[in-house]
Amino acid sequence: MSLLELDGVKVHFPIKKGLLFDRTVGHVYAVDGVSLKVEAGETYGLVGESGCGKTTLGRSVLRLVDITDGSVVLDGTDLAKLPGEEMRRFRRRLQMVFQDPLGSLNPRQNIESILSEGMIAHGIGKDQEERREKIKAILDKVGLPSNALARYPHEFSGGQRQRIGIARALVLEPDVIICDEPVSALDVSVQAQVINLLEELQEELGLTYVVIAHDLAVVRHISDTIGVMYLGALVEEAPSDALYAEPKHPYTKALMSAVPVPDPEVEDKRERILLTGDLPSPANPPTGCRFHTRCPWAQAERCSTERPQLRDVGGGHRVACHYAEDIASGKLQLTKGEVVSATREGVDDNPTEDTPEAETPAAEAPVKIPAQKEKPAEAEKPAEAGGAAEAEKPAEAEKAAEPAEAEKPAEVEDEPAKAGKPAEAEKAAEPVKAEKPAEVEKPAKAEDKAAKAEDEPAKAEKAAEAEKPAEAEKAAEPAKAEDKAAKAEEPETASDEAAPSEEPEKAV
Repeated sequence: MSLLELDGVKVHFPIKKGLLFDRTVGHVYAVDGVSLKVEAGETYGLVGESGCGKTTLGRSVLRLVDITDGSVVLDGTDLAKLPGEEMRRFRRRLQMVFQDPLGSLNPRQNIESILSEGMIAHGIGKDQEERREKIKAILDKVGLPSNALARYPHEFSGGQRQRIGIARALVLEPDVIICDEPVSALDVSVQAQVINLLEELQEELGLTYVVIAHDLAVVRHISDTIGVMYLGALVEEAPSDALYAEPKHPYTKALMSAVPVPDPEVEDKRERILLTGDLPSPANPPTGCRFHTRCPWAQAERCSTERPQLRDVGGGHRVACHYAEDIASGKLQLTKGEVVSATREGVDDNPTEDTPEAETPAAEAPVKIPAQKEKPAEAEKPAEAGGAAEAEKPAEAEKAAEPAEAEKPAEVEDEPAKAGKPAEAEKAAEPVKAEKPAEVEKPAKAEDKAAKAEDEPAKAEKAAEAEKPAEAEKAAEPAKAEDKAAKAEEPETASDEAAPSEEPEKAV
């Protein structure tokens, strides 16, 4: 006979409604017919997604919540039928490590008072001195110093508080310890310490664990047998290695396919099962199989009408599915859902070498042309191409355009000549160049010609003479006279405006 046996355990919470008189209008089926066995000295892992009823099942074993139906048998005694006082005395053999270590410890009691409270209630130890010595021995086993007795829970870290919760369960010398998410709130390094501590204490004291968790890696490491819960029911149960090697139930297959593999080659070749639909409400569970609304292999004629029972398919592997063998053999095909590759999204492990450069993001980015302040000659020479256009503008239009250059930098780009403009206008025009690279192409052609003119001055002079008609040269002569007259009329202009016009002949 097993040490702990659960047979058809149900925990239903009533939904009440009414102002003056409460009436029950429904129930939340948190746990609905769970049956399992835990052997002495082994670790039973209970996994499932949030809200499936794992914690409620653990609390029902200790009678912290009332059991609606079913039996919980510990060493031949049905705990569901024990009266209150007998159940209180029997709890010495059943202890629990809670998920939130800080919430489970009284902040107004020091550690000695917290650990000795259960010992006093169950009559362990003759006096306080004997209890203190036993508490120090338990603290030493869980890796805490003896001077921690006078300290309070808020003075410890999360891992140390979890060790205190384990010590509180150990001081009563129980047979079964139910660990509800014992390492979920801890760092990875502290998780390893607590798990190793639980294994060491199990070997030393012969303890039996029921570990409730949603971390499949932790459950696989510490458990001998694993049970999978879905919507208040147990859908699969098997030894740890067999369950991870070959899951039988469709929900377990989808659950295991979500576990990442640390090997990149295996991870890229692995397939994932994507479920459709949302988790049904436990207050209104679907008829028939609880999982048929999301099952990729669901069959309408049986799955939605008949609830499957947990049956043995060989090797201690129990599955609650009508078509477990057909799914394993491949006879049934997917009716919904999707099986996709688990390749990392957005990562190309084998990029093609002949990718055109124009398609790269670097080629699409606009190129910023920095201001070349060290080479004033290059800035003056492009004005030769636009000299004729500047000669046609009277001096009055140039005066009116100068104060508007700072306010309207977009108008600066319409004029191809940059030599006759102040340095401040060039700086204001730079961000506009970056936003509109198409407008920069015109002066860029002039700069290319100017670079060629430096290398081959003879060819540049001939090309310039060919490009400039005689009419442009004649029109430029009266413009020079007007520029000189404008300078004579305004001798006291700002230094920053007169600076570019010191050598007008070169600009023309």
